[in-house]
Amino acid sequence: MRKYSKEIAVLTVQMLLFYVFPLTAGPTDTMGLVLLTIAATFILAIIMGSVSKKKVRYVYPVLVSVIFIPSIFIYYNESALIYSVWYLVISFAGLLIGALIQFFIRLIR
Repeated sequence: MRKYSKEIAVLTVQMLLFYVFPLTAGPTDTMGLVLLTIAATFILAIIMGSVSKKKVRYVYPVLVSVIFIPSIFIYYNESALIYSVWYLVISFAGLLIGALIQFFIRLIR
């Protein structure tokens, strides 16, 4: 459990982003909230890709999209289900960028 502390920390921040952050938004701020959450997911995926050295980091995009699905039914409506696909794509792209950053840092050393 301790060897996955970085990954657990990033997933915890991601869960807080999906379940606590929408509590602060008003009823008209939903679209802005979704775009901000997508940007934060991209940044968290870059962090996950560059910090984690474990193979479990490649499961992160799937976990992000699965973690988002219950928040659709809590805060949004069923039409927001397509955003789980966007979270999968965005987190996968961020993970690849983070992995490239980690590769180039190792290459420089």
